[in-house]
Amino acid sequence: MDTVAGIGAALLSAFGWAFATVLIKAGMRSLSPSSANVLRLYTVSVFYAVTLAVTGGFGGIISAGPWRILMAFISSQFGFVVGDYFYFHALKRMGVSRTVPITSTYPLWTVVWAVTILGRSAGYRVYLGASLIVLAVVVVKRAEEAEHADLKGFIFALLAPLSWSMGIIIMDWLTPYFNPLTLSALRMFSATVGVSVFVPGSLGEIMRVTRREILIIAGAAFSGLYLGQILFVYATAEVGSQISAPVSAVNPILASGLAVVFLGEKPGRRILEGLALAVVGILLVSSG
Repeated sequence: MDTVAGIGAALLSAFGWAFATVLIKAGMRSLSPSSANVLRLYTVSVFYAVTLAVTGGFGGIISAGPWRILMAFISSQFGFVVGDYFYFHALKRMGVSRTVPITSTYPLWTVVWAVTILGRSAGYRVYLGASLIVLAVVVVKRAEEAEHADLKGFIFALLAPLSWSMGIIIMDWLTPYFNPLTLSALRMFSATVGVSVFVPGSLGEIMRVTRREILIIAGAAFSGLYLGQILFVYATAEVGSQISAPVSAVNPILASGLAVVFLGEKPGRRILEGLALAVVGILLVSSG
């Protein structure tokens, strides 16, 4: 186990996710969340298929056995179909700088599942950090009420990290059986199968997509689901999800900062306070 390399990879994955978040928000100006997710997953599956064809990585999937392939499928549905469905709808309704502080609670749930399901240990800092993360959600919720944001977007933002955390825990369990590239590819192929249920309803919109939107979605897919995911799977294999998830959750700082700079979003004081509380809580969880 290489702790330094694992933490470094988790931080780099956060950069990839933050950049993808801003691109997705920009690309969704005329796309529904479901259409954006369909395009993103189909695009990244092409990236992975080409990579595995060149490296001979398909053998690792074929030899994995039906049980592990099924678990990878379930993990991907939690992570990239159900979880991202809620996430994209929250982004559409509330924007990056208001959604990301709430969805940053996924490390808390990941640590809870890692302790209760995988038998990992957690110190008192984890519980203190968890309290701060919950407080951050309360602060952001009050800010949303003051700004008359809709309740549905807030609920979507709460449900996304719960779903993501279940996907991460199953992925953590699978890491001894695959290399990071193969596991990332298998999860993306599985997610693409799952998201295909949205294709009939999104087909008309997808057919009208512009070249600019295709390039934006492709960039988000490469940054977040290709580079970001491979790095995150590697980090989880090295240090476990109870560390990789909290460390990678510096993503809120990066995504909200990029949204302010590139998208012109203007988060209020309470949004920033909630973000700060979430980040401190995340750091405590990661050190516990």
